Amino acid sequence: MIQRIQTLYLLAIVALGITLCFQPVLLFVQNAEIVRAWQLGATGLTEVTETALEPVVLQGVWGLMLATVLIPLLALIDIFLYNKRILQARLNIFLACLCIGWYAVVAVYVWLMKVSVAEVTWSPEFWSAIPLICFVLTLMATRAILKDEAMVRAADRIR
Repeated sequence: MIQRIQTLYLLAIVALGITLCFQPVLLFVQNAEIVRAWQLGATGLTEVTETALEPVVLQGVWGLMLATVLIPLLALIDIFLYNKRILQARLNIFLACLCIGWYAVVAVYVWLMKVSVAEVTWSPEFWSAIPLICFVLTLMATRAILKDEAMVRAADRIR
């Protein structure tokens, strides 16, 4: 199980996904009379400036939290499905779609923040690239899984 290269890819996804759960991914800055800044992460929207005039409530941050938690969880489950390679490959395809869907969820939150706060600009943090890295690692793991499946099927034909 651990000697297969796809297991190492999936372990990297688990480690990166757990890191993503605790890091901010976007920084919002309001350029009004008083400069205010917020960070968006899986734990929610937090204000990083000292001037807390009126709290900004971003509805439905649970979607980002759910997507962020599902990425490492599905990768961890995927590691233990090493005997069922086809199911493992299908779960990897779902995981890749979830990594791309994470960006769609973040885009919705950017739009909601722009609607609820006037004159706000946003910038991605370093940690927002983790789902893209997980996407690439998922594709590499899927390729290795399908290569193993082809090798097993070829060995079955020889017998």
